Amino acid sequence: MSEMAASDPEGIDGVRMTWNAWPRTKVEASKCVIPLAAAISPIRPHPDIPTLPYLPLRCKTCACVLNPYCRVDFTAKIWICPFCFQRNHFPPHYSMISETNVPAELYPQYTTVEYVVPENPAVPAPPPLSHVFLFVLDTCVIEEELGFVKSALKQAIGLLPENALVGFISFGTQVQVHELGFSDLTKVYVFRGSKEISKEQVLDQLGLSTAPQRAAPGYPKAVQNVMPNSGVNRFLLPASECEYTLDTLLDELQTDQWPVQPGNRALRCTGVALSVAAGLLAACSPGTGARIVAMVGGPCTEGPGTIVSKDLSEPVRSHKDLDKDAAAHFHKAVKFYDGLAKQLVSQGHVLDLFASALDQVGVAEMKVVIERTGGLVVLAESFGHPVFKDSFKRIFDNGEEALGLSFNGSLEINCSKDIKIQGIIGPCTSLEKKGPSCADTVIGQGNTTSWKMCGLDKRTCLTVFFDISPSERTNPPGVSNPQLYLQFLTNYQNPEGQARFRVTTVTRRWVESAANAEELVDGFDQETAAVVIARLTSLKMEMEEEFDATRWLDRSLIRLCSRFGDYRKDDPASFTLNPSFSLFPQFMFNLRRSQFVQVFNNSPDETAYFRMLLNRENILNTVVMIQPSLIAYSFHSLPKPALLDVSSISSEQILLLDAYFSIVIFHGMTIAQWRNAGYQNQPEHQAFAQLLQAPRDDAQMIIRDRFPVPRLVVCDQHGSQARFLLAKLNPSATYNSAHDVAPGSDVIFTDDVSLQVFIEHLQRLAVQS
Repeated sequence: MSEMAASDPEGIDGVRMTWNAWPRTKVEASKCVIPLAAAISPIRPHPDIPTLPYLPLRCKTCACVLNPYCRVDFTAKIWICPFCFQRNHFPPHYSMISETNVPAELYPQYTTVEYVVPENPAVPAPPPLSHVFLFVLDTCVIEEELGFVKSALKQAIGLLPENALVGFISFGTQVQVHELGFSDLTKVYVFRGSKEISKEQVLDQLGLSTAPQRAAPGYPKAVQNVMPNSGVNRFLLPASECEYTLDTLLDELQTDQWPVQPGNRALRCTGVALSVAAGLLAACSPGTGARIVAMVGGPCTEGPGTIVSKDLSEPVRSHKDLDKDAAAHFHKAVKFYDGLAKQLVSQGHVLDLFASALDQVGVAEMKVVIERTGGLVVLAESFGHPVFKDSFKRIFDNGEEALGLSFNGSLEINCSKDIKIQGIIGPCTSLEKKGPSCADTVIGQGNTTSWKMCGLDKRTCLTVFFDISPSERTNPPGVSNPQLYLQFLTNYQNPEGQARFRVTTVTRRWVESAANAEELVDGFDQETAAVVIARLTSLKMEMEEEFDATRWLDRSLIRLCSRFGDYRKDDPASFTLNPSFSLFPQFMFNLRRSQFVQVFNNSPDETAYFRMLLNRENILNTVVMIQPSLIAYSFHSLPKPALLDVSSISSEQILLLDAYFSIVIFHGMTIAQWRNAGYQNQPEHQAFAQLLQAPRDDAQMIIRDRFPVPRLVVCDQHGSQARFLLAKLNPSATYNSAHDVAPGSDVIFTDDVSLQVFIEHLQRLAVQS
């Protein structure tokens, strides 16, 4: 095995589960408090995954794929499916198989394999499909912002692969579709921004509709029907051909010229622009991977998708307005974007959103399209901010740090017969393909055994929720199979445009939890459990009226501790938790205080943004979102992890906080005074210069590996920016705490309970009889 496997909890399969041993019955599962769920990374790269150049063998009853857990009879050339126990014959080209000569998909270590669908040698191989990037640019911004976004766009087009197709739409009060194929002079199709426009109308206006009566002169009718996309190459050109045209076009592009009355917002028709973009992509041949890359600099105030009126005296909706149902435009906009999501999913295309503005732009309304199509989202303050510039560049990078953007994915799940699938939280859409393994209750995208992922990348992570079927056990004890099996099948087009089919098969043990509580406890994965609970809480906060997240989390934690803790009844001092659970209460304490649960002080756009990233990132990154990591640097020792507590602040050390969305370098007071005095520039204080540099180097390493690029905050103790650190620390010393604070440390001005008080209360409530 490679070195990567040693430090990698997800292993070759990219699967982590809340429980690694599963209770047999529905009743026992509900007593476990934490749901049975798996976090899967469908196309995560791993050096040990073999690539097989032939078609997979599938079971004739349940369509599961041949895997290492199949029982094989080498003499009769038969394999038995572990899911439905069907006996399948091997086809003739497997006739050489024997105990000493088995195909790769039966090797015990290859629980994940990837099939490359082979080309038929008789038919010439089709060239890999070119991906389409359709840029949609908001021009209702100030001159300076437009300058920033233009230079980012020019850089991006230079980084695209030469065969990638590029299109360009700009919008303000109206939408302009630029015909890049007409390079002699600029030719633009203009759409009104005030009314909704259907896909058919868009195609018709652009002269791309496939209706025979509109046949272009010079084309016989037959050709017209065979090649519905013959005209789309007027708008979508290979990057190598249109780079010059686009550069010139961007140089000439001005901010929106529509007059804005004093006291009014600019008229911006984001909804119509995205409709037109989706309509234009509908003219591409089916199966083409395409992304709409939207760069938006303010709220939509015109036409469908409007989130606020043009009158500046009306503020953009807040969380309070949404709770009271006082946001006039919200439901109408969400309904519009829901329709757009359905259209894009049926076409197999992705919407990426880069929102850069000090005000809200409507991310909360657009969340449905971005999540259902698997799009990327970045929220920044300005197009000149590194969060936008560096993130935007990362999409098109092809080096080590490439995101590995893939297209047209679909996921199927097979499972053993007592297991039901409730649904998936994450960037995908249910294909409504019902089967015997669908559960009655639905969580997220459910009622199906297969899902569509229009866009996915190396880091995409989905959370699958399972249930145990309530039927009483049909087999007498001792006969039933002690193992359960799950198989995840992912079809997708990789960044080079080639079709891939990945098969991951995992097994876990059933346990009689009444008898074997220890096996259940040892199989608990507390990091995955914290992430699953965070995702479920976010979903409930959005879907359920009057849902009290803090109470629900507290109750779940108390139930978990009284079920799995060791204690004497009514004696809080006797309470202990198994190491498998020991970090979980602290994760819950930080989740209760996080921006996912405490939406006060965040706009609905920010909350939607944080939740979208919470739902799509891998487990390790998501744990950092919930519970940030803290590293201390000082003269006296090597950099070391510090407690996420106000007591870690000291005037003579530097702290590096990684809160995922932001990274904070915090200088203690003495360090800051020395730095301001310029000691680091003196040759005898070389060590001090190195101390100042070390956290910056570590911060850059974190930033290089992350998308969206986090915000870097460099601050000093007692400075105004220190709030970025203080807001995340456990308030063990507050303005009214009795004990003395260590010299050089700090206090937090808050009435929030500290972790110590939280754990004391938890122990008292968990041991109550």
